[in-house]
Amino acid sequence: MIKVGIVGGTGYTGAELLRILLRHPSAAVAVITSRGEAGTAVADLFPHLRGESNLCFSEPDPAALGACDVVFFATPNGTAMAQTPDLLARGARVIDLAADFRLKDPALWDAWYGMPHACPQLLAEAVYGLPELNRAAVRTARLIANPGCYPTAVTLGLAPLLAAGLVDPDWLIADAKSGTSGAGRKAETGLLMAEVGEGFKAYAVAGHRHAPEIGQNLAQVAGRPVGLTFVPHLLPMIRGIEATLYARLLNGAAVGDLTDLYAQHYAGEPFVDVMPAGANPDTRSVRGSNLCRIAVTRQAGSAVVIVQSVIDNLVKGAAGQAVQNMNLLFGVEETAGLGAIALLP
Repeated sequence: MIKVGIVGGTGYTGAELLRILLRHPSAAVAVITSRGEAGTAVADLFPHLRGESNLCFSEPDPAALGACDVVFFATPNGTAMAQTPDLLARGARVIDLAADFRLKDPALWDAWYGMPHACPQLLAEAVYGLPELNRAAVRTARLIANPGCYPTAVTLGLAPLLAAGLVDPDWLIADAKSGTSGAGRKAETGLLMAEVGEGFKAYAVAGHRHAPEIGQNLAQVAGRPVGLTFVPHLLPMIRGIEATLYARLLNGAAVGDLTDLYAQHYAGEPFVDVMPAGANPDTRSVRGSNLCRIAVTRQAGSAVVIVQSVIDNLVKGAAGQAVQNMNLLFGVEETAGLGAIALLP
């Protein structure tokens, strides 16, 4: 059994990690920490886990966490980087669900997250945990940077076009929408039901923290820097991300069946579902699952390719992808614990 520790288990991603791991055939949660809820039974805070767990939240203890095979950080940005060097030295592997190790350039981290990086020496070693992009490197990693939710949907949506060299890498647009759980489990006026319900708005239009992460991913696929316009929006729903992506075909590009191109690119990928031509994937079709569903099309007479990519931001966009990375890391079946079918309605 893989011995698991979770740091920061009281948020939405922490709760989702527990939901998945408690039914995982090859993993057991040994430690779950929370400074504010230390001593509280997990089932008291999360009634949906009654009868599933006898764990109690505890204060973070480096020795107890270091004795785990893997430690997940489901914490705010800036927390994991302060504790990771010690945990690695103790022999634990680390999967960070926040942004601490996603960007390779510490100056870029400082510019976007407003704090100096506590262990920049680990940035080169950290593996970006998008299995469809870096599966081989994930298998041998000590430290995994779990991708952001928007970057997961956008990268998976645009990667086949860039890998095939069919589109202009300087003209990429990501129009992405998220449910409110993407902002975390916190009391904030802008996230109240009365503020979000019956409304739809863009935010962080001047620049979102996920933009450099998406750009870094797409540059890896394209083999060169890309030009990306990324605008996120907030939807009056709890879970889900829908990314409508636009790319312009290069003059002279030998374009065949784009759906077939995507199907071939993701052949054998257990968590990417390429839908038939003309389909319009919706967020409900992936809610509660670790799937990314994708459809690709061209409007008649246009050189613009339109890709629709949907995920559950808490599963494939966070906790589910983290467990997928754990499975790869420890050589168990990649789909273990992740077979949940989406909820409907």
